[in-house]
Amino acid sequence: MALVIADRVKETTTLTGTSNAINLGGAFTSFATFASKLSNADTTYYCIEDTQGNFEIGLGTYNSSSNNIARTTVLKSSNSNTAVNWSSGSKTVFMTVPAEKFIFKDATGNSPDVVATAITFSIALG
Repeated sequence: MALVIADRVKETTTLTGTSNAINLGGAFTSFATFASKLSNADTTYYCIEDTQGNFEIGLGTYNSSSNNIARTTVLKSSNSNTAVNWSSGSKTVFMTVPAEKFIFKDATGNSPDVVATAITFSIALG
């Protein structure tokens, strides 16, 4: 059991309700599955969202025999930071690092005293 974070892990789900584990329905094109990065009982940070603006960010525990992620701890959500009561329909679930769990280092490799509440990235294309 380990905390695992990986890049470009994104799948579909048809999760409904508040207490269900997140059933994983397959990766988006050119993305990895959770199963390809996690072992049984590993934990990871996840974000699940629908097209109506509902979202949930939390810490989940992977179950390899059922290929799902238990919603272990909800950190933030569109439902007053509690588990979202998901209605039917397809949703997106992906690995992420919540802002308050992000570790910053400056150009010299030192960790400055920074408290993250939101992260914004800007990319300039030449």
